[in-house]
Amino acid sequence: MRAGASFDFVIVGGGVAGLRAAIGLAPAGRVLVLTKAEPAESNTGYAQGGIAAAIGDDDSPALHEADTIRAGDGLCDPEAVRVCVTEGPRYVRELVEWGARFDCAADGRPSLGREAAHSVRRVLHAGDATGREIGRVLWERVSALGAVETIDHALAAEIVVEDGRAAGVRYFDRGGALQDVRVAATLLATGGAGQVFRDTTNPAVATGDGIALAFHAGARVADLEFVQFHPTALSKPGAPRFLISEALRGEGARLVNQSGEPFMTRYHPDGDLAPRDVVARSIVRESERTGGAVFLTLAHLDAAFVRGRFPTIAAMLKDLGLDLAVDRIPVGPAAHYMMGGVDTDVCGRTSIAGLYAAGEVACTGLHGANRLASNSLLEGLVFGARAAAAMQEPPRAAPMKEDRVMADGSWLMANSKSDPPSAMATIRELMWNCAGLFRDQNGLEHAVATLDSASEASYPRSADGARARNLPCGGQRAVADTTAATSRSATIYTGGFTSSTVRGNKDTEGYNKSFASLTPTPPTPATIDAE
Repeated sequence: MRAGASFDFVIVGGGVAGLRAAIGLAPAGRVLVLTKAEPAESNTGYAQGGIAAAIGDDDSPALHEADTIRAGDGLCDPEAVRVCVTEGPRYVRELVEWGARFDCAADGRPSLGREAAHSVRRVLHAGDATGREIGRVLWERVSALGAVETIDHALAAEIVVEDGRAAGVRYFDRGGALQDVRVAATLLATGGAGQVFRDTTNPAVATGDGIALAFHAGARVADLEFVQFHPTALSKPGAPRFLISEALRGEGARLVNQSGEPFMTRYHPDGDLAPRDVVARSIVRESERTGGAVFLTLAHLDAAFVRGRFPTIAAMLKDLGLDLAVDRIPVGPAAHYMMGGVDTDVCGRTSIAGLYAAGEVACTGLHGANRLASNSLLEGLVFGARAAAAMQEPPRAAPMKEDRVMADGSWLMANSKSDPPSAMATIRELMWNCAGLFRDQNGLEHAVATLDSASEASYPRSADGARARNLPCGGQRAVADTTAATSRSATIYTGGFTSSTVRGNKDTEGYNKSFASLTPTPPTPATIDAE
C-alpha cells in the first residue's frame, strides 16, 4: 500500500464475489482488494463445471428455485434462493457482454450442460475451466478501474471494530509487516474452508480465514455443520485430490465398482445424477460393500467428444498416466464447499455494522444443507454485486432472521486437558476422522476438546500466528455446531453433506435445526437456533 494512500472500501479476497463487488464499488470511491496469494489464486479458478442460470427455453427461475431447495434438503432460505435465481441471469448476461467465452451451440447461443439434481440443462461452461474464464473476465475489468488497487500476498489478521462497527482491517503484507487500513465498509470475500479437512478439492488458501476473522470480531456465524463433500475427487495414491467435475456425469459418465458394475441406482432412483450428498455417501457404502475401489468411466462415450469437452481434466489425468476417455478413473469424496459461514442478509450485511460478507464465506441460507451444483459462481456474482450496493448505504447490522432464536450454547465448548494439535496437518486429520462424511457424538466431542486447546483468542503477532489461529478456529466452530446439531442423538449418520438433518428422519425432533455462534469473548459463546 502506498504511503499515505486512503480508501473508502476494503475487500478481503479476490474471487468472483470480491471482484464483482469491486466493480460495483469503483464508481463510489477508492477500493482496496487484499488477496492472500497471487491475485488469481482462489476457489473461483478451480471451479470446473460451470455457472447455473435459468436462460434456457425450457427453464425458469421458479424451476431453478425448486431444484435448489430440493438439493438443499428443504433447509434453504427462500428469500436468498429467490434473489439468486431471479437476478442470476442478468449477471450471467453481463459476463457475456464483458467478453466471457462460454461454449456455444451451433446457433450461437450458450451450450447448456446438466449436472446432478438439476431438472433441465442450465449450466453454462467454458470447457472444464469455467471459473478460470470468469475470473479472467473479472480481473481484466477490475484492472482497468483506476479506483481499485490490489495488494497480493496480504494476510488479513483482524477486523478493526470501533464503537460497535467495523472500521477496517489489519493485515500482514508480503514482508510480514503489520498494516492498518481504515475504511467506511469492509467486505469479506475469502472463500471457503476446505483445508480444514485432510482430503479436499480446495486450494491451499482456503483455510477459513474469513469465518475466523468475523468470529473473533464478534459477528454471527451460522450453519458450519453443513459441509459438502464432492463425491468424485481423484483417489490415486501419490496424486493430488484433483476434482473430477460433476459435469462428466451430466454428459453420461458412470460410477462403477471394482467389478465394473454401475451401482448408483441401488442407492437412489436418480442414479449417477443424484444430489452430491447422496452420491458421496453411496460411493463410500459401495466401497465398503465390495471391499474395493470405486471408479468413474466414460469408456462408453465417444473418445474425441470426451477429450474435447473436458480438456483440462484430460490433460491432468494424462500427466498421471490415465486416459479420461478410456481408463476407469479412481474417485472418492473430498471436502469441497461450506454452505455455512458468516451470517448475512441478502445484501451481505453481517451482525456488525460496516462489515459485509459475500460468496462462500457468507451464509445467506441459499444452499441449505447441500449446494446445488454450479450455484456457487452464480452466488458470487449476485451477492457480490448486492453487497457492493449495500456498502454504499449508511452502515447497519443485519437483524437476526425471524426463524432463529438465541440459545445458550455454553455447553458446546468442551473442557479438555488434551494436548493441542501440533500442526495444521494434525488438525486436518482430526477433522476428517471426526467431522467428515460420517459423524458420531464421541468423535465430535473429542474433536471439540482437542480444538479448544489449540484455539488462541489472543491477537496474532505474525503472519504465521494468524494462520495458526484461523485454521483451528474454523475447525472448532464447525465441530461445535455439528455437536450441537447431534446432541439429541447418540449418533448422526448423514452422508455427503454431514448436516443436522438426517435424511428419512426429517420429522424427528431436533433435526431440522440450524446453528450459528457468536464471538468467543466472553468465553462461553452463544448460539442461535433456527426453528
